[in-house]
Amino acid sequence: MKFVVYGAERRLGLLHAGQVCDVAGMTAKYLREKQNEPQPLPMADALTPPDLEAFIEGGDRALDTTRKAVEHLFGAAGSRAGVDGETITFDAGSTRLHAPRPARGRVGFCGGNFPAHAAAMAVNRGRDETPAEDPRAMVRKRGFWGSWKIERDAQGPDGVVKYPNGVTRFDYEGELAIVLGKKIKNVKEAEARKAIWGVTLFTDWSARDFPPNAMNLNFARGKNFDNCYSLGPCIVVDELDAYNVDIETFVNGSRRQAFNTRDMAFTFGEFLEHLTFGLTLYPGDILASGTGPGTAMDSSKKDANGKVLPDLFLQPGDTVEVKSPGIGVLRSTIAPMDPA
Repeated sequence: MKFVVYGAERRLGLLHAGQVCDVAGMTAKYLREKQNEPQPLPMADALTPPDLEAFIEGGDRALDTTRKAVEHLFGAAGSRAGVDGETITFDAGSTRLHAPRPARGRVGFCGGNFPAHAAAMAVNRGRDETPAEDPRAMVRKRGFWGSWKIERDAQGPDGVVKYPNGVTRFDYEGELAIVLGKKIKNVKEAEARKAIWGVTLFTDWSARDFPPNAMNLNFARGKNFDNCYSLGPCIVVDELDAYNVDIETFVNGSRRQAFNTRDMAFTFGEFLEHLTFGLTLYPGDILASGTGPGTAMDSSKKDANGKVLPDLFLQPGDTVEVKSPGIGVLRSTIAPMDPA
């Protein structure tokens, strides 16, 4: 199932057969027509809440009820209108989708987690860490690295991302993100995998030449600014293995990145075991995979003075698309920076 957040009220929808189906609306229809429920609307809101975060917290019951509701809507139902005749299905191509981010969900990412990307980044930053040993072994020897994204509002599909102030090297990083469905603490890797509720696409926007020391513990400034990440277009549940998903990134139609999450140096389970030692994670929290090779920073050449050339970095007007066959396209347009 592919869940989206849609419309002015930011309700939970389900992508099915080219339609965005209002989850609570079609559940109410199922309850009235198949279960003879006398109060279908409040019961639907309880079983399959129209809010994404509450729906995730509803667990298996919410998912099972949704499956039955969509089967009824596109099967035995006499019409596709709601219980009061209202519209509950909308054309997916003309419906506004928002970032599928639970309101209280925390967003983190795995840093330098794809060996080819990590090795190339080390070289371009003047730290030649490419000895004879395998790059994956190098990353695992270095250990876990990452950060949190503190921006409150993710940009969604077809979102507009403003070029950050004070930056001349603005970069893209296509990633896969997992959405947790369970509360976990001190979890072991083998159990952590069971906490994954669904997967979505993630674009980590990176300011490569933010103020000095931007990428150390100085609040991760190169990773945190307005519009610093995008998410969407949907969360895919029970259809994909997060450990084996193909990701591609295109800039203005030209493919820059192509990789698979099986190439991660540390798996999602290993990162969750690391993060939850003494820290509770909750349903709706999000963790992005890190990115593969092909970013502007890891692909760029340097000038005679050792400065990374700007050619591959983003400019206002550029379009960035992160794609995966089972998820869809997360498209973003880069807008000019705000006046200083």
